Order: sequence, then C-alpha cells, then structure tokens
Amino acid sequence: MTKISRDELKKRGFKRFLMSWKNSFDGFTYAYKNEQSMLIHAVCTFFTILFGLIFKITFSEWAIMLIALGFILGMELINTAIEAVVDLVTLEIHPLAKIAKDCGSAATLTATLLAIAISLFIFGPYFLELFGIII
Repeated sequence: MTKISRDELKKRGFKRFLMSWKNSFDGFTYAYKNEQSMLIHAVCTFFTILFGLIFKITFSEWAIMLIALGFILGMELINTAIEAVVDLVTLEIHPLAKIAKDCGSAATLTATLLAIAISLFIFGPYFLELFGIII
C-alpha cells in the first residue's frame, strides 16, 4: 500500500470524487465478502423488495422500508469498520476492545429489530388479507 500525505488525500477534483466512489464500493465489496451478516441482510433485503412488489406497497411504505434497510446496511458497515480498527490496534481480547465490538454489534441488532418491527407494521396487514384474516 502506498503512503499518501493527508494534503494529497484532501485535494479536490473529479478524480478524487471518482476515487471516493471506488473506495465506497471497495467497502461494500469487503463487507459482503467477509461479513456473514451482510449476506443475511442482503437476502432479507431481497425478500423485502420482493414482498413490496408482490403486495404493491404504497410510495410512503416504500420510503419507510428503504430508510429502514439503509439504516441496517449503514450500521453493519460501521460495525465492520469498528471491528477492523479494533483488530488493527489489538488482537488480544481486551475488555475495552470487547466493549467496542459488542456495542457495534448491538447497534446493528438495534437497527435490525427496528426494521423487523417496521416490516411487521407494513407487511402484516397484507399477509393477514392474503390469508383472509380480518382485523
């Protein structure tokens, strides 16, 4: 890996703009290749989108679901970053390293539970109607 000065990193321009996109996609690629939970979230996202198309959910419901899905993805990427930084600093099981990793994981779990609750509110009535259950 080549060393680049901080001033060089902060230069502006179209090339820098394109590199920032490339770096972001590198982050996605790493997370999907190396984090099992990212694959699980991807599968759940696929089914969420599929159910949204099947049930023809409203524009507002789509907006809420996409925010929830994006929130989970963002939290998972932050958790992955926290784990990488902690591993960079120490590979031993230090109490503070454990706290950092556990809290990152808890943030992802919180986002996931929120998305599950939102999914139940949005898709619940559609499934109940599908099975002929009237509330």
